[in-house]
Amino acid sequence: MKKASNLLLSKFNRQRSIKAAPLLSRAYIFENSPSSSSSSQFHSTGRHLQCCAKTRGLIFKLHQFQTNPSRNLNTLRKLREKSDLEEAFESGKTSGEMFRVFKDMEACEDPEKALSFADRALKVLDQDGKPSLLVAVALQLMGSVSYGLKRFNDSLGYLNKANRLLGRLEEEGIANVENIRPVLHAVQLELGNVKTAMGRREEALLNFKKALEIKEMTLGKDSKELGVGYRDLAEAYVSVLNFKEALPFSLKALEIHRKGLGHNSVEVAHDRRILGVIFTRMEEHEKALEQNQLSQRVLKNWGLSSELLRAEIDAANMQIALGKYDEAINTLKSIVQQTEKDTLCHWEKFADSKRCLEIACGNLDKKETVSPIEVAEAYCEISMLYENMNEFETAISLLKRTLAILEKRPQEQQSEGGVSARTGWLLLLKGEVPQAIPYLENAVEKLKDSFGSRHFGVGYIYNNLGAAYLELDRPQSATQIFAVAKDILDVSLGPHHADSIETCQNLSKAYSAMGSYTLAIEFQQRVIDAWEGH
Repeated sequence: MKKASNLLLSKFNRQRSIKAAPLLSRAYIFENSPSSSSSSQFHSTGRHLQCCAKTRGLIFKLHQFQTNPSRNLNTLRKLREKSDLEEAFESGKTSGEMFRVFKDMEACEDPEKALSFADRALKVLDQDGKPSLLVAVALQLMGSVSYGLKRFNDSLGYLNKANRLLGRLEEEGIANVENIRPVLHAVQLELGNVKTAMGRREEALLNFKKALEIKEMTLGKDSKELGVGYRDLAEAYVSVLNFKEALPFSLKALEIHRKGLGHNSVEVAHDRRILGVIFTRMEEHEKALEQNQLSQRVLKNWGLSSELLRAEIDAANMQIALGKYDEAINTLKSIVQQTEKDTLCHWEKFADSKRCLEIACGNLDKKETVSPIEVAEAYCEISMLYENMNEFETAISLLKRTLAILEKRPQEQQSEGGVSARTGWLLLLKGEVPQAIPYLENAVEKLKDSFGSRHFGVGYIYNNLGAAYLELDRPQSATQIFAVAKDILDVSLGPHHADSIETCQNLSKAYSAMGSYTLAIEFQQRVIDAWEGH
């Protein structure tokens, strides 16, 4: 899911609390940056980043396979071609002939057949057990096809084996390094994509960085493709909420594209949009708005109306963050005038707003099977509108529908974790504590896999989980969970951050509920000292 990630935990704003007991961390949605592909649509600030790095310009790059080849008008012709290719493969005498046939087979759009051919080619090429570049290419192809089939563990195995083999070929000088690099680049990008799909985003970053280093060695410093590579890596850092590391790569991408393509390039508009996302997350809203406005000019010149609309929504959010409410209202009114008649909403009236949202949900229901991820993002955004109107029951219902979509897609587990966290938080606000706990526990597991166990977002969820246990009169469990939350937030945010202090306050309450008054007083004193120095 891109943004609204593509939706998921970006920061917790402290808001309401259960009774007068522990202080809750406001659930947040992890947001994804826009797609880096120049042909893709922009997405408003707040969506889950999909695979950040694309396998552009790689040798043996696989096509997007259709799941139903029978939809093609030329099905019969393709089947005849496939039969001819099978015969050609059977009669192939050399490895070169076999790989030429394999590449032709990709055009038949049958991933299972492509995988079968790659496996057979590997067995032929690897008969003597000696390392060769063709064996590495076969493994890379098997990894790529397995990824397309969502067999992520199989894909990871093939790609890791290819990576080790390529390292050996380079180390032992068995193959020319110039021939190794394109294959190694493909392998590193595929490894990054697979690990991203498995939720191992921090590990994926290392592969994306290695892929970029190969690009830097093989391409000119002003290459457009290198600029795209810098932007891809910036997006990868945005997806793990590391905006400080993302910034220099995004600036490099902008510099290359502005120099080579000019200020009015769509690539430059994409770069500026990413910069807007980064500056917004770094709370440098003036800079974010400046980049957004420059991006809007380009989009307007190119007549990219849907992308322009999303950029205007971003601008409204930035104006609100800067306290420019009148400007934000004017921007939103302009957006409303550009939308279809049945989506118009009278902003001042809740009843009309609710009716508008009901119509939107009805339209989305019809598109769930066609565009599930986009529908999930929309459900999430609509749920937040209902939440703002204190319609928690409807908001929770929409989040559950979002989860039902995301749970079927392993590559969306970061988004799933964020939505699960928000669902649990809203259930806590409604006082449905036992029902909230499974959602919070699921969120912890999903987000630990995506961001690591020491990420501040995980700390916030632990804080809410501790509050739930304390509400259920389980102070010992609450104490353990609050202690974990405090350790994470002290390291990631610092002990004098407001959220860290509130978690320490919760820990004091939990010790008090246990009757451990000495410890309760000790942590309460820490809270007092921290606020005094705040």
